[in-house]
Amino acid sequence: MAYAATNQPTSVWASIKNFFSMVGEAMTLSAAAEVRMRRIDALNAKSDAELAEMGLRRQDIASYVFRDLMYC
Repeated sequence: MAYAATNQPTSVWASIKNFFSMVGEAMTLSAAAEVRMRRIDALNAKSDAELAEMGLRRQDIASYVFRDLMYC
């Protein structure tokens, strides 16, 4: 009985293209995470009074920065 994998690239060039596509996607995700972490650091550097002016509490900073990814 023979089995054929249907999810494998059909050529070497397709494999290379898939590899670089995955590397590019990983770099994009890494850059997005870096931007969010810099935003968290900037908000953590603010005083509690400055955060209160923005309507934030210190414990809500992460939720605020990642609010577009949360479904709550």
